Amino acid sequence: MARVDYHKTNIISKKLIISGLIGALLLIITSIFLLFYPFASTEKETYFQGQYPILYQGKQHGNAFMSGNTVFVPLSFLKDKIDPTILYDEKSTSVIITTKDKVVQMPTDSLTYFVNQKEVKLQLSPILSKDGEIFVSLDSILSFFPIQYKKLPESEAIWIQRDRERYVIARIIDQDTNKEKIRLRTKPTLQAPYVAEMSKKETVRIEAEKEDYYLVRKSDGRSGYIKKDYIQKGNTEKITINQKSKTFQLPKINGPIQLTWEAVYNKNPNTAKMPEMAGVNVVSPTWFSLAGNDGSIKNLASNDYSKWAHAKGYQVWGVFSNAFDPKLTHEALKNFETRQNLIRQLLHYSQMYQLQGINFDIENVSPEDGPLVTQFIREAAPYLHEAGLIVSMDITFSAGENNNWSSFYERRKLAELTDYLIVMAYDEHTGESTGSGSVASLPWVERNLQNLLKEVSNEKLILGVPLYARLWKEQTMSDGTIKVTATALSMDKVKAWLSEKGIQPSYNEETGQNYAEYYAETEKSSYKIWIEDDQSLKKRADLVIKYKLAGIGTWSRLFGDQTAWTALNLYSERAVSKK
Repeated sequence: MARVDYHKTNIISKKLIISGLIGALLLIITSIFLLFYPFASTEKETYFQGQYPILYQGKQHGNAFMSGNTVFVPLSFLKDKIDPTILYDEKSTSVIITTKDKVVQMPTDSLTYFVNQKEVKLQLSPILSKDGEIFVSLDSILSFFPIQYKKLPESEAIWIQRDRERYVIARIIDQDTNKEKIRLRTKPTLQAPYVAEMSKKETVRIEAEKEDYYLVRKSDGRSGYIKKDYIQKGNTEKITINQKSKTFQLPKINGPIQLTWEAVYNKNPNTAKMPEMAGVNVVSPTWFSLAGNDGSIKNLASNDYSKWAHAKGYQVWGVFSNAFDPKLTHEALKNFETRQNLIRQLLHYSQMYQLQGINFDIENVSPEDGPLVTQFIREAAPYLHEAGLIVSMDITFSAGENNNWSSFYERRKLAELTDYLIVMAYDEHTGESTGSGSVASLPWVERNLQNLLKEVSNEKLILGVPLYARLWKEQTMSDGTIKVTATALSMDKVKAWLSEKGIQPSYNEETGQNYAEYYAETEKSSYKIWIEDDQSLKKRADLVIKYKLAGIGTWSRLFGDQTAWTALNLYSERAVSKK
């Protein structure tokens, strides 16, 4: 009996083991199936946060608020997403908006705002302060930007759309489909949480696609992914916003610009003694300069000079400089009111002296104040253009960071705002810090010009040319060190020096200029000069033609002689043959 019992127990144990293995295997298979089978998620996520969400380019960007039926949006949103040039002026507590033909000042909590200094009255302030943040009425700015908006039903979202945005209109197919499969998902998979229910035949806008899914948006503003199988595409909708802006009639110049600066330090030149300048069609006297923190201007202008220039057929572009004072520049340009004061004076002077243009010569500015300079030009251009004035600005080649003479220029932005940029393509070597060398060797000019043309279009760029050379003196001191000094000489004075020393210059291939040197035994000094003459100036004119620039400018008329105007004449037979 004992053997029989043992045998039966053994048989039962094997059956249990087999059954257990089969059960475990089925459990594993079921678990794997449940884990990897794409059952639709039933988790729902909230799409919008807060009241009056701002919907822009497919995402929520903060919240608006309503005052009656007026929608107000944060200034920070407008600046970040609509136009980065919008700014808030602390001193006048105003929002400042600029377009090609308008300068708009909107004071906070005021029923009046100003467009080109003309009052506009409203029933409700377009600018409100709420919880320490500035808000702007959308209706008040629609005429300044290519945008429109809708307040969407149910969600009360404020949907802001830009000109030229496109959407494909579509609808959910009319078939028996599990409602879970046509929900809008946060990701292109049924296992992702959903944000909205959809119904058959419901109209949506297709905004994107990813793999087998479309990203679509409901009429209430919520969007999500849905399988392409459940969408029937329709027509394309394009947002079109027509904006009107003034077209300005600016003085015309036939052919390329040939400008020369007239350096006026104390008084204007005697026009009776002015030389003939072949090819020149613009004179730019240095008449106006920044005088005070309040935006006052020092004025050296002359009606007699303007009359003489016009009689010669020249346009007159009055120069305004910042006096090359970085602290004064910061104080004068940091506030809207002082910038406007400067602009008003320039407009007044342009009428008084019958100008055809204003040339901005702003130099030696702290790099961090570059945006202030750009804003000044941005605000000045609409007024000057409305007055029929050409707007030009002088810039340098890029010379590295943290350089007061180069870094502050926002060249791309300035090119958009002005009619012309004049690059002062000189002072490659300036003094002891750079050592002896050419004021502007031809390879240096062309290399930098090529780089600048990546930022500024050729039809807006005028090449500034030096009519002076530096006479370098390298003196050996008693301790064996070399003292380096330089003196700027006009073209006539260079010729006089060469004649006095009996020196015949030789051509220097490296700089593309004639070069001369002289050793003074009694002074223990070497004199060196890289010469600007008709030969080097013709090569600079050839660069203007080669790169199809807008023209040429010369610093300054006082430094040039008769050979300069002939060499630089872009209307000459030589110049015409090269075009």
